[in-house]
Amino acid sequence: MNIVVLDGYAANPGDLSWEPMKAFGSLTVYPRTPSAKVVECAKDADIILVNKVKISKNVIDQLPRLKYIGVLATGYNVVDIEYAHKRGIVVSNIPAYSTESVVQMTFAHILNITNQVGYYAEEVRRQRWSKNADFCFWDTPLTELSGKTLGIVGLGNIGMHVATIGRQFGMDVFALTSKESAVLPEGIQKTTLEGLLSISDILSLHCPLTQDTDHLINAERLQLMKPGSILINTGRGQLVDEEAVAEALESGHLLGYGADVMTLEPPSPDNPLLKQPHAYFTPHIAWASKEARTRLIAVAIDNVKAFVEGHPQNQV
Repeated sequence: MNIVVLDGYAANPGDLSWEPMKAFGSLTVYPRTPSAKVVECAKDADIILVNKVKISKNVIDQLPRLKYIGVLATGYNVVDIEYAHKRGIVVSNIPAYSTESVVQMTFAHILNITNQVGYYAEEVRRQRWSKNADFCFWDTPLTELSGKTLGIVGLGNIGMHVATIGRQFGMDVFALTSKESAVLPEGIQKTTLEGLLSISDILSLHCPLTQDTDHLINAERLQLMKPGSILINTGRGQLVDEEAVAEALESGHLLGYGADVMTLEPPSPDNPLLKQPHAYFTPHIAWASKEARTRLIAVAIDNVKAFVEGHPQNQV
């Protein structure tokens, strides 16, 4: 078996090992592969592993030996799944490897906006505290989470963990979910999208990106949100209309936007959100703790092993 990793750098910039993969065939790891080079790099591959490299119908047609595509992520929209299945190619993903890390980043964004830790750390570094007349200072709202309403779109592994921690902070938790109300844990109430928008002090997005959720949060729906509310997106950039979010921040309707994702990654320098002082971004790193990446690589190797042994797992 020829195994080719087409964009391995993000998952493993050098602090982990691909070595166990060599037990199942010859291994070539490319840190990055531009779209124009995908076919050239993978032409002799029986197995390819990808993170953000797109594997389209056109690419698949030019890889006659291809039998297996392993996605180094939970989301698998980079692969033409329907056509891969038509060609008899097995596709697998890495489910739930980063749940704890993404939940942690979700609350890092929530707490940064409500407590402004980054801002005050920088002000102290600039000696504002040292020169202050009083023992303390603040010039932004400081907000307790207890008693506030947390709205969650999507109650998969990540959304459910966010709900649980929200409850531990003393928040009232409502959710938009396909799950029946009867199966939801105590303290999580199901509602409609319109209802969720109208009651949430903090709205956090944890749904997959589909045709129905593309620009789920747009200008019209932002107006349904409470004035002074907070929007958090650690899901996919395309879940929001970024221009509309920028306008809501500009007008003050939104207090803050915290996101680990953007529609275009890396973002264009003229993205209107980058000009908003109350938009806070991390560069798509919620999944990237060493612990989560260690799990990712381990499951990716196990997926290949299962395929080679004739019983594929984590198929999509």
